[in-house]
Amino acid sequence: MRRFSESYLRRTREGMWDDSRAALADLDLDGRVRILDVGCGTGEFTRVLAEASDARVVGVDADTDLLSVAADRAGIETVAGDATRLPFAADSFDLVVCQALLVNLPDPTAALSEFARVSSDLVATVEPDNAAVGVDSTVESEAALDRRVRDAFRDGVATDVALGDRVRGLFDDAGLSVVGTRRYHHRKLTEPPYDEHDVRSAAKKATGEGLDRHEADLRRGLDDDSYESVRREWREMGREVVQQIRNEEYRRAEVVPFDVTTGQV
Repeated sequence: MRRFSESYLRRTREGMWDDSRAALADLDLDGRVRILDVGCGTGEFTRVLAEASDARVVGVDADTDLLSVAADRAGIETVAGDATRLPFAADSFDLVVCQALLVNLPDPTAALSEFARVSSDLVATVEPDNAAVGVDSTVESEAALDRRVRDAFRDGVATDVALGDRVRGLFDDAGLSVVGTRRYHHRKLTEPPYDEHDVRSAAKKATGEGLDRHEADLRRGLDDDSYESVRREWREMGREVVQQIRNEEYRRAEVVPFDVTTGQV
C-alpha cells in the first residue's frame, strides 16, 4: 500500500466537503449510530463524518504516525489496524466508509469484503478518478504537461488510481448491492497571496524534485528518453511558475472528481 505524509494529506484534502456535502446523501449520516472510517490517515474525512452525525465515529489506519494526528480531533476514536484485517467483530458498525483508500490498495476487493464483514448495513467509498482531473494554469505548458505526467504515473503505478465509477464492479465482487453513486468535485486553487507551500511547490517543479519522487513509477509508464524529455520540460515549466509567483501573476486551478459509491450489505 502507498503511504503519505501528514503534510500531503492536509494539503490535498484542504477545503474538501466544506463547500457541499450533497454527494454524501446516500450515507444517511443523520441516522447512523456507529461509523468506521477505514484508512482515515490524519482524520480529515473522519472529522466531516463526526460533524455531520451524532454517531460514535472511529478511525482506523495502519500508519500510527498519521493516526496520532487524527486522535487529537474532537469526537473521534482511533484504532490501529489494516484495511484487509480489521480488528473488529462482525456487524460492529452500521456504516463503514473510506476516502481515497481503494486507489492505493493492490487488492481493493479484499478490503471491501472486510468492510462488508464489519458492517451491519452500509458500506461507502469516496474514490478519486485521477484520469479525469482537470488543470488550468496561467503557465501555458502546465496543463498539458500535468496530463502527460498523470497518464504516465497511472500506467506505471502498481495500483489502479483511476477507479472512478468502476468501483461499482468491485462492490459486486464483494457481494455488496449498490445503492447509488454520486460525484463530488474538489477544487484546489493557487493564487495570490501565496503561502509557503505554494512557493515550495513551485521550487520543486523548477528543480524536478516533484517528479523525482515518483521516478520509478513514471519510468514504468514512459521509456527512458521520454522520461528525460518530460523532466526537462517540467523543470522549464517550473521556472516559469517561479517567475510568475515572484510577479504575483501565477494562478492554477485543479479539479479532482471523487465518486461516492454506497452499497448495502
